[in-house]
Amino acid sequence: MTEQVSILIVDDEPSVRDSLMHWFVQENYRVETAADAAQALVRVRASTFDIVLLDIKMPGMDGIELQGRLKQIDSQLAIIIMTAFASVDTAVQALKQGAYDYIAKPVDPDDLSRLIRNAVVQRRLMCENLTLKEEIRSLLSTNQIVGESRQMVEVLKTIQTVAQSDVTVMIQGASGTGKELVARAIHLNSKRKYFPLITINCGALTDTLVESELFGHERGAFTGAQYKRKGKLELAHKGALFLDEIGNIGPKTQMDLLRVIETKRFTRLGGNEVVEADFRIISATNKNLEDAVKEGTFREDLYYRINVFNIQMPCLKERAGDIPLLVNHFLRKFSSAMNKPFTGVDPRAMELLKKQAWPGNVRELQNAIERAVVVGKPPIITVSDLAGLIAQSGPVKAEEVLPLCEIEKRHIQFALDECRGNVSLVAQLLQVDRATVYNKIKKYGLLY
Repeated sequence: MTEQVSILIVDDEPSVRDSLMHWFVQENYRVETAADAAQALVRVRASTFDIVLLDIKMPGMDGIELQGRLKQIDSQLAIIIMTAFASVDTAVQALKQGAYDYIAKPVDPDDLSRLIRNAVVQRRLMCENLTLKEEIRSLLSTNQIVGESRQMVEVLKTIQTVAQSDVTVMIQGASGTGKELVARAIHLNSKRKYFPLITINCGALTDTLVESELFGHERGAFTGAQYKRKGKLELAHKGALFLDEIGNIGPKTQMDLLRVIETKRFTRLGGNEVVEADFRIISATNKNLEDAVKEGTFREDLYYRINVFNIQMPCLKERAGDIPLLVNHFLRKFSSAMNKPFTGVDPRAMELLKKQAWPGNVRELQNAIERAVVVGKPPIITVSDLAGLIAQSGPVKAEEVLPLCEIEKRHIQFALDECRGNVSLVAQLLQVDRATVYNKIKKYGLLY
């Protein structure tokens, strides 16, 4: 640790500077010295230090005033005050202004070394914390949501508005329109952004499994429950819970979820202990929940509780002007991931992409570009790279009628996309066993 640590010693007494410098050089620290405040400010502006050992009483600018100036230059600087006039007042004043600690002269080198090691750990933790916050800020403000159409501009404005509060948000739209991206953007722009966003795909789980995922369970709560397990509600404490495809949960789970949203209290399955959790609810659905409420399959009180703020996601065909932007975004993303230096899309290929209906919306377009990058040769995506992935536009000609195997391939891929790669759910939808789905995936080289 010491090899990378730099120390600045600021003291008007040469004997103190020299003895401390000699000691810490032997300890493998990088050490510089300054005889007064002016030299110290020059050193700190010219180089980066982890620790400053600062004498409290010096001619001209004293240590307390210099400490404030140094903090203006580097707010993360760990400053240790050295003083022969140790007093509670001096220590309190120094600590209030941001000093890490103080030590009385004559200085015991062993005590000072221990103090410096602790200060270095704290400084590095603070720097790592700032770095993580910067990384989070780089993800903020919806830069993963691509679009300049009127509909998407409205979505982006809504995200910025609703993110600042804790209201429940319902995101509605067809599959593949980017509902989860919007949920993440809301969370990353909220005051809860430094805590987790926990996701449950309600459409891929049975009602019993959804309950277990939400509330957790105690050991022995049901067959196979060998250990106590925290639920997603507990894990989302101080963060947010994203309930994807919430329209698929059953009546009992709806009632339990309503109670939890209102009280923020629940018990694990098979347990009696009341667990409290502070979380925000963001949900999404591709169903019309108003119709479900009228039909009696979705509780009206829960619907209004989770739908305080509603965001409607447009289908890709409603924002066709965004297709070139999306294509180039996905091209950069997959080119980088696969280390294939594509620079653009041939105009004829782009026209072909713009003319498609895209029933699977943005997700289908993303998959098409990903496949094109896999099979294509840089630097340009061409029409041939899209062959077999999307149908040609215009009147259907005899030679353009697709073989039955191609129709089967596309249909299975579409099911995989809709079910987010959940083979069990795909098998249920297609009314075949899982082995058949796996065989088809292998046969056609499908992505899931």
